[in-house]
Amino acid sequence: MSADPATRKGPAGTVHALRLLLAAGALAGSVAAAVRLGAADVGWTGLARVLGAHLGLDVAPLAPLVDSLVWDLRLPRVLMAALVGASLAVCGTVLQAVTRNALADPYLLGVSSGASAGAVTVLVLGIGASTLGATGGALAGALLSFGLLLLLLRRTGLDSVRIVLTGVVVGQLFTALTSLVLMASADADTTRAVTHWLLGSMAPARWNTVAVCAIVTPLGLLAAWLCSNALDGLAFGTDTAASLGIGVRHTRTLLLVVTAALTAVAVATVGAIGFVGLIVPHGVRFLVGPLHRVLLPYAALAGAVFLVWTDALARVAFAPREVPVGVITALLGVPLFLLVLRKRGEL
Repeated sequence: MSADPATRKGPAGTVHALRLLLAAGALAGSVAAAVRLGAADVGWTGLARVLGAHLGLDVAPLAPLVDSLVWDLRLPRVLMAALVGASLAVCGTVLQAVTRNALADPYLLGVSSGASAGAVTVLVLGIGASTLGATGGALAGALLSFGLLLLLLRRTGLDSVRIVLTGVVVGQLFTALTSLVLMASADADTTRAVTHWLLGSMAPARWNTVAVCAIVTPLGLLAAWLCSNALDGLAFGTDTAASLGIGVRHTRTLLLVVTAALTAVAVATVGAIGFVGLIVPHGVRFLVGPLHRVLLPYAALAGAVFLVWTDALARVAFAPREVPVGVITALLGVPLFLLVLRKRGEL
């Protein structure tokens, strides 16, 4: 059996490496272009001067207001969009293989709903506000929801259908708790702010939150990529995976923990953003094939590029008002997903 393109030497491996470099270049170009976009126009030269000044190069700095706009607001926001987009796309790819469900996405396990409930509890009720903050509350809620999922599955096992059904039930429970807290205790202004956050927004991104994502996301992506062969087997069913020598139960548990952690960090920092983990894996799989050793890197890069440009559109389309990026991903995601289903012959 021939090696896959990710490990094959010779022309095919070289072509694969060049394609990955081109995709990475597209991401870098997207990040740079998105940083320039906004109410205040910053040219390429201005962007280079800002980056050079903060990297200690001998360049003339821009005015403090413009420098702060680019370095403290736009650049962390765009980098956060890239990290979250990559994370959600890889989570969707992994879950679609683990559950053998084409409609699986990172919020299938109820982790997003748990994170939202945790953040709302801190913001509205003030529980743990001094020690946790909204981000800490979201992480605590995500871990609680994932722990509940594992508890409910402890006897029946991690069967794909049971994972889906139990994840939906857990998600609905925490969604109901979020609504209950908002209706019972929040005033109009707080409800409006929390609702905006729940729809997903990169506006709160700062260097400290980017640093957290920059540590967690690559580790999660590496863990998923190292399980590529297991994902290939799981995509064909548990019996096939077991016949290939894959420890199905342990591998599934590991991959579910990884996707839960990545989703929790994403939701804790920017709120719930749907459809990225649903449509990006299908689109990339259509282009590069189903082998996960190849699929996962391209899914990460495609998810990053997609969310960078989606967030840029959310910032500028209705300026000076800003639309939550989750609204834009839903508006774009529905027709794109219908197109993917039609290409697959399922519509």
